[in-house]
Amino acid sequence: MAGEVVERQKKSAKKGLRRPKRRVAIRIDMTPMVDIAFLLLIFYMVTTVFAMPQAMEINLPPKEQKDTEIDVRESNLLTIRVDDQGRYWWIIGNPKPGNLPQLIPTTKNKPDSVAYQVDEDSLRSILVAKNKDNPKLSTLILINRKATYNDMVTLLDQIDVIERQWNQYTADHEYGGNIDKIPPDKKFSYRYAIGEWEDRDDKIISDAVTEARNRGEL
Repeated sequence: MAGEVVERQKKSAKKGLRRPKRRVAIRIDMTPMVDIAFLLLIFYMVTTVFAMPQAMEINLPPKEQKDTEIDVRESNLLTIRVDDQGRYWWIIGNPKPGNLPQLIPTTKNKPDSVAYQVDEDSLRSILVAKNKDNPKLSTLILINRKATYNDMVTLLDQIDVIERQWNQYTADHEYGGNIDKIPPDKKFSYRYAIGEWEDRDDKIISDAVTEARNRGEL
Protein backbone atom coordinates (compact mmCIF):
# COMPACT_ATOMS: atom_id res chain seq x y z
CA MET A 1 0.00 0.00 0.00
CA ALA A 2 1.19 3.53 -0.79
CA GLY A 3 -0.12 4.86 2.50
CA GLU A 4 -1.21 3.20 5.68
CA VAL A 5 -3.02 4.65 8.64
CA VAL A 6 -2.16 3.23 11.99
CA GLU A 7 -4.25 4.07 15.01
CA ARG A 8 -2.65 3.93 18.36
CA GLN A 9 -3.93 4.78 21.77
CA LYS A 10 -1.79 6.29 24.44
CA LYS A 11 -1.88 4.35 27.59
CA SER A 12 -2.91 6.24 30.69
CA ALA A 13 -2.14 5.33 34.22
CA LYS A 14 -5.32 6.91 35.46
CA LYS A 15 -8.73 5.57 34.68
CA GLY A 16 -11.62 7.94 34.43
CA LEU A 17 -14.78 8.68 32.60
CA ARG A 18 -12.99 10.89 30.03
CA ARG A 19 -12.12 8.98 26.87
CA PRO A 20 -8.45 9.41 25.93
CA LYS A 21 -7.63 11.04 22.58
CA ARG A 22 -6.57 8.83 19.74
CA ARG A 23 -3.50 9.78 17.74
CA VAL A 24 -3.23 8.88 14.08
CA ALA A 25 0.18 7.98 12.67
CA ILE A 26 0.67 7.93 8.90
CA ARG A 27 3.34 5.78 7.27
CA ILE A 28 4.06 6.40 3.59
CA ASP A 29 5.66 3.69 1.48
CA MET A 30 8.38 5.38 -0.64
CA THR A 31 9.20 2.31 -2.73
CA PRO A 32 6.99 3.27 -5.73
CA MET A 33 8.43 6.79 -5.78
CA VAL A 34 11.99 5.43 -5.87
CA ASP A 35 11.06 3.13 -8.74
CA ILE A 36 9.63 6.06 -10.73
CA ALA A 37 12.73 8.17 -10.05
CA PHE A 38 15.02 5.46 -11.38
CA LEU A 39 12.81 4.92 -14.42
CA LEU A 40 12.92 8.64 -15.23
CA LEU A 41 16.69 8.70 -14.73
CA ILE A 42 17.19 5.79 -17.11
CA PHE A 43 14.81 7.38 -19.63
CA TYR A 44 16.70 10.68 -19.70
CA MET A 45 20.06 8.93 -19.91
CA VAL A 46 18.94 6.92 -22.92
CA THR A 47 17.20 9.73 -24.79
CA THR A 48 19.66 12.58 -24.07
CA VAL A 49 21.55 13.88 -27.11
CA PHE A 50 25.13 14.64 -26.21
CA ALA A 51 26.79 17.77 -27.59
CA MET A 52 28.51 16.99 -30.86
CA PRO A 53 32.12 18.15 -31.23
CA GLN A 54 32.29 21.38 -33.17
CA ALA A 55 34.48 21.15 -36.24
CA MET A 56 35.43 23.73 -38.81
CA GLU A 57 35.51 22.64 -42.44
CA ILE A 58 38.60 23.86 -44.29
CA ASN A 59 39.41 23.09 -47.90
CA LEU A 60 43.09 22.22 -48.20
CA PRO A 61 45.10 22.05 -51.43
CA PRO A 62 46.19 18.64 -52.74
CA LYS A 63 49.29 17.10 -51.19
CA GLU A 64 51.27 17.41 -54.40
CA GLN A 65 50.73 21.19 -54.31
CA LYS A 66 51.82 21.58 -50.70
CA ASP A 67 55.28 22.98 -51.50
CA THR A 68 54.25 24.79 -54.66
CA GLU A 69 54.99 28.51 -54.63
CA ILE A 70 52.50 30.82 -56.30
CA ASP A 71 53.42 34.38 -57.16
CA VAL A 72 50.78 36.92 -56.15
CA ARG A 73 50.87 40.47 -57.37
CA GLU A 74 51.03 43.14 -54.72
CA SER A 75 47.72 44.64 -55.81
CA ASN A 76 46.05 41.22 -55.44
CA LEU A 77 47.11 40.68 -51.84
CA LEU A 78 45.02 41.58 -48.81
CA THR A 79 46.82 41.08 -45.51
CA ILE A 80 44.96 40.82 -42.21
CA ARG A 81 47.15 41.16 -39.13
CA VAL A 82 46.12 40.51 -35.53
CA ASP A 83 48.58 42.07 -33.08
CA ASP A 84 49.41 41.08 -29.51
CA GLN A 85 46.56 43.28 -28.21
CA GLY A 86 43.98 41.45 -30.31
CA ARG A 87 43.56 44.41 -32.70
CA TYR A 88 42.78 43.69 -36.34
CA TRP A 89 44.59 45.53 -39.16
CA TRP A 90 44.16 45.29 -42.92
CA ILE A 91 46.19 46.47 -45.88
CA ILE A 92 46.31 45.96 -49.65
CA GLY A 93 49.83 45.31 -50.96
CA ASN A 94 53.09 45.64 -49.07
CA PRO A 95 53.36 48.14 -46.22
CA LYS A 96 55.42 51.26 -46.80
CA PRO A 97 55.31 54.93 -45.78
CA GLY A 98 51.94 56.24 -46.86
CA ASN A 99 50.48 52.73 -47.08
CA LEU A 100 50.38 51.27 -43.58
CA PRO A 101 47.83 48.81 -42.16
CA GLN A 102 44.52 50.36 -41.14
CA LEU A 103 42.69 49.50 -37.96
CA ILE A 104 39.38 47.66 -38.23
CA PRO A 105 36.97 49.52 -35.88
CA THR A 106 36.14 48.14 -32.48
CA THR A 107 32.59 47.09 -31.74
CA LYS A 108 30.37 49.56 -29.92
CA ASN A 109 28.93 46.82 -27.71
CA LYS A 110 32.22 45.78 -26.10
CA PRO A 111 32.47 45.66 -22.29
CA ASP A 112 34.06 48.64 -20.57
CA SER A 113 36.79 46.37 -19.22
CA VAL A 114 37.91 45.46 -22.76
CA ALA A 115 40.03 48.00 -24.62
CA TYR A 116 39.35 46.58 -28.11
CA GLN A 117 37.01 44.00 -29.58
CA VAL A 118 36.84 43.70 -33.34
CA ASP A 119 33.57 44.63 -35.02
CA GLU A 120 32.75 41.45 -36.95
CA ASP A 121 30.39 43.31 -39.28
CA SER A 122 33.16 45.72 -40.25
CA LEU A 123 35.61 42.85 -40.72
CA ARG A 124 33.18 40.98 -42.94
CA SER A 125 32.34 44.13 -44.92
CA ILE A 126 36.02 44.74 -45.70
CA LEU A 127 36.57 41.15 -46.80
CA VAL A 128 33.49 41.20 -49.04
CA ALA A 129 34.17 44.63 -50.54
CA LYS A 130 37.79 43.84 -51.41
CA ASN A 131 36.89 40.53 -53.00
CA LYS A 132 34.15 42.16 -55.08
CA ASP A 133 36.52 44.88 -56.24
CA ASN A 134 39.18 42.35 -57.22
CA PRO A 135 38.14 38.80 -58.21
CA LYS A 136 41.81 37.74 -58.14
CA LEU A 137 42.30 38.83 -54.55
CA SER A 138 44.08 36.52 -52.10
CA THR A 139 44.13 37.04 -48.34
CA LEU A 140 47.10 36.46 -46.07
CA ILE A 141 46.34 36.06 -42.35
CA LEU A 142 49.09 36.85 -39.86
CA ILE A 143 48.42 36.40 -36.16
CA ASN A 144 50.77 37.48 -33.40
CA ARG A 145 52.10 34.76 -31.13
CA LYS A 146 50.53 36.49 -28.11
CA ALA A 147 47.09 36.73 -29.69
CA THR A 148 44.35 34.33 -28.64
CA TYR A 149 43.22 31.25 -30.50
CA ASN A 150 39.77 32.81 -30.67
CA ASP A 151 41.13 35.49 -33.03
CA MET A 152 41.97 32.88 -35.64
CA VAL A 153 38.57 31.22 -35.18
CA THR A 154 36.85 34.59 -35.67
CA LEU A 155 38.61 35.15 -38.99
CA LEU A 156 37.89 31.65 -40.28
CA ASP A 157 34.26 31.92 -39.17
CA GLN A 158 33.81 35.16 -41.11
CA ILE A 159 35.40 33.63 -44.21
CA ASP A 160 33.03 30.67 -43.95
CA VAL A 161 30.03 33.01 -43.57
CA ILE A 162 31.11 35.00 -46.65
CA GLU A 163 31.42 31.84 -48.76
CA ARG A 164 28.01 30.58 -47.72
CA GLN A 165 26.21 33.91 -48.21
CA TRP A 166 27.95 34.61 -51.53
CA ASN A 167 27.05 31.22 -53.00
CA GLN A 168 23.52 31.37 -51.61
CA TYR A 169 23.04 34.76 -53.28
CA THR A 170 24.24 33.32 -56.60
CA ALA A 171 21.96 30.31 -56.22
CA ASP A 172 18.91 32.44 -55.38
CA HIS A 173 19.35 34.71 -58.42
CA GLU A 174 20.54 32.24 -61.04
CA TYR A 175 19.82 28.65 -60.00
CA GLY A 176 16.47 28.71 -58.22
CA GLY A 177 18.00 28.70 -54.76
CA ASN A 178 19.79 25.37 -55.22
CA ILE A 179 23.48 25.75 -54.36
CA ASP A 180 24.28 22.29 -55.73
CA LYS A 181 23.39 23.50 -59.25
CA ILE A 182 26.14 26.15 -59.25
CA PRO A 183 28.94 25.04 -61.61
CA PRO A 184 32.34 24.66 -59.94
CA ASP A 185 33.81 27.48 -62.04
CA LYS A 186 31.11 29.89 -60.78
CA LYS A 187 31.11 28.80 -57.16
CA PHE A 188 32.87 31.28 -54.90
CA SER A 189 35.73 29.92 -52.82
CA TYR A 190 37.60 32.34 -50.59
CA ARG A 191 41.33 32.24 -51.31
CA TYR A 192 43.40 32.69 -48.17
CA ALA A 193 46.48 31.43 -46.38
CA ILE A 194 47.74 31.63 -42.80
CA GLY A 195 51.33 32.79 -42.55
CA GLU A 196 53.86 33.03 -39.75
CA TRP A 197 54.24 36.23 -37.77
CA GLU A 198 57.75 37.64 -38.16
CA ASP A 199 59.76 40.31 -36.39
CA ARG A 200 59.19 42.77 -39.22
CA ASP A 201 55.45 42.53 -38.59
CA ASP A 202 56.03 43.97 -35.10
CA LYS A 203 57.69 47.01 -36.69
CA ILE A 204 54.88 47.36 -39.23
CA ILE A 205 52.22 47.30 -36.51
CA SER A 206 54.20 49.72 -34.35
CA ASP A 207 54.22 52.27 -37.20
CA ALA A 208 50.52 51.60 -37.87
CA VAL A 209 49.66 52.18 -34.20
CA THR A 210 51.48 55.54 -34.24
CA GLU A 211 49.58 56.61 -37.34
CA ALA A 212 46.24 55.41 -35.90
CA ARG A 213 46.85 57.43 -32.75
CA ASN A 214 47.59 60.50 -34.82
CA ARG A 215 44.23 60.04 -36.52
CA GLY A 216 42.51 59.63 -33.15
CA GLU A 217 41.53 56.01 -33.71
CA LEU A 218 43.37 54.79 -30.60
